[in-house]
Amino acid sequence: MPPHLKNAENASRVLAQVRQLIESGGVAADGKLPTERELSIQLDVGRRALRRALDALEAEGLIWRRQGKGTFVGEPPDPTGRLAAEIGVNADALSVMEARLCIEPELAALCAIRAKPDDIARMRFLVERIDQSSDADAAELWDGSLHRLIARAAGNPILMAAFALVDEVRSSQLWQDERDRARSPRLREIYTQQHQLIVTTIADGNADAARAAMREHLTHLSRNLQAVRETDQT
Repeated sequence: MPPHLKNAENASRVLAQVRQLIESGGVAADGKLPTERELSIQLDVGRRALRRALDALEAEGLIWRRQGKGTFVGEPPDPTGRLAAEIGVNADALSVMEARLCIEPELAALCAIRAKPDDIARMRFLVERIDQSSDADAAELWDGSLHRLIARAAGNPILMAAFALVDEVRSSQLWQDERDRARSPRLREIYTQQHQLIVTTIADGNADAARAAMREHLTHLSRNLQAVRETDQT
């Protein structure tokens, strides 16, 4: 397996493992996670990939850190995760994009109505991290964090559950491979501009504009993924 795909797979696997640890109640009564060293041994993963996963979870607001005290679970985990894992393994990237186009524009619209200043600040931070990422592995983790934060800030548990089902495919090797090839330097610049527009419309409280911005972004990504697939078939 090419090194960049191996790294992407490892980072996504680590992120899924930490989420599963939180969902299964495998943390102390006060919500404190084991130290990075202990987690690395417990999950049998590298410290670099683990640190990236924890950084992404912190940016989403799912965990928080206190200097000298440790890392703590910040809010209840999504209960649909296990079901999402079962369904996600049978979905290809383009099928997931079709579903995302049905769900995420409406989540963005609701987010524009309900997002709090702290949510918007986190979104802007995540857009910067995506743009500054030096490799596809990191970019994919931060990108996923941004879309999950928008989904949660929308405040609709039913739509959030639907989003969780389609979001699971991000952990698959197929998605990582196709998404990596659909993220050239030129396209990354376009995606950054689209992410900035999405967050700006959300910050403005403009539901219609947020819906349209998210739809344009996902449509662009879907077309690029389709182009990658057509190239493979020629």
